[in-house]
Amino acid sequence: MRHLLLAATLALALPPALAIDGVVYSQAGHGAIAGATVTSGGASTQTDAAGHFHLPAAGPSVAVRAPGYARRQLPYAGDGAALRLELAPFQAKALYLSSYGIGSDALREAALALVKQTELNALVIDVKSDRGMIPYASTIALAERIGAQKVRTVKDMPALVAQLHQRNIYLIARIVVFKDDPLANARPDLALKNRQGQLWRDGEDLSWVDPTRQEVWQYNLDIAEEAARLGFDEIQFDYVRFPDAPGAQYAQPSTQASRVDAISGFLGAARARLAPYNVFVAADIFGYVLWNTDDTAIGQQLERLAESLDYICPMLYPSGFKWGIPNYRNPLEHPYDIVYRSLQRARQRTGLDGARFRPWLQDFSDYAFDHRPFGAAEVQAQIDGAAAAQASGWMLWNPRNRYSSGGLQCEGNDCAAPAQRAE
Repeated sequence: MRHLLLAATLALALPPALAIDGVVYSQAGHGAIAGATVTSGGASTQTDAAGHFHLPAAGPSVAVRAPGYARRQLPYAGDGAALRLELAPFQAKALYLSSYGIGSDALREAALALVKQTELNALVIDVKSDRGMIPYASTIALAERIGAQKVRTVKDMPALVAQLHQRNIYLIARIVVFKDDPLANARPDLALKNRQGQLWRDGEDLSWVDPTRQEVWQYNLDIAEEAARLGFDEIQFDYVRFPDAPGAQYAQPSTQASRVDAISGFLGAARARLAPYNVFVAADIFGYVLWNTDDTAIGQQLERLAESLDYICPMLYPSGFKWGIPNYRNPLEHPYDIVYRSLQRARQRTGLDGARFRPWLQDFSDYAFDHRPFGAAEVQAQIDGAAAAQASGWMLWNPRNRYSSGGLQCEGNDCAAPAQRAE
């Protein structure tokens, strides 16, 4: 009883936590920013249509972010004064580096040279790869137990993140979620099965885990939170879907409703888990998801995805549009229109600003039609399509991590003549 009375007395002696109010503005003079996320003292809220926000209590700092702007964190005096927070416009223009690419001196330095010479300002880095590997020394015990730490290509990820940030590079942590061969093999109870009760495998002979299982969610959210603590600016979930091939058996009946609930539920849980870190949350989706009103049989339904994401990242590779789009039956001949019209379709369906979308663009030879190379003209056409649709930048994908300056705008004194694109 004495301890309870003492605690009550101390609580009464402490000053009440002051509420925090303010407005978030664009540094570029575009007025107040609606829908910005403001975080302080472990709580977060979003600004209203006039850019205003209110938090019931404040911590020692205030963090704020909004799609199309650079995130920001600043100390808070705690005096209850209204805040005027300004954000600088920012569009990520990125290259992808796999877990091997970021660990290779040659591939990494070639990418960094392009960042220095051109309009590029960001990198997408595998934090959990297509094969389920985490390329640095993770503190997550399950990663070690299932063999996801067998191949470590980055000796010191915190130091690397710090070095890249010193170069003003925006860093995106790519996490492959439900395609997870190590976890499926170590925990068959979490894995997808075939009709014979054996592990289901995709066309690459890799196993997947069940998107409806909470233990699978927890593991991937642990990885996402670790990436946020490491200092990444954005967490990007890939393979956040059901397999696009038949034959897999799930823990519960696979219906459109159950699939959409699983994928949207995971992304909602990710947003809640990452809220204290002021990192952007993104997900990669199939290009046809922008055109299909159902879930494309993989759990990705556009309007539901938008509920939990800062950035929606459709893979708008012309080679991925096997059946074309309306009025464009040969996508390879129309890279600009594939990107522009797909993004316009997404904006019309969702009512979202273009800043909520950042597409993946094709920087590799065609694999679906005539196997033509994609050169500077095709890359530039896709970039122009994204810009015309007012997307928040773009990301170039080459699975071999070999890029050139072809199709990119040269900047600064280090500009080099456009080089032939590597395939």
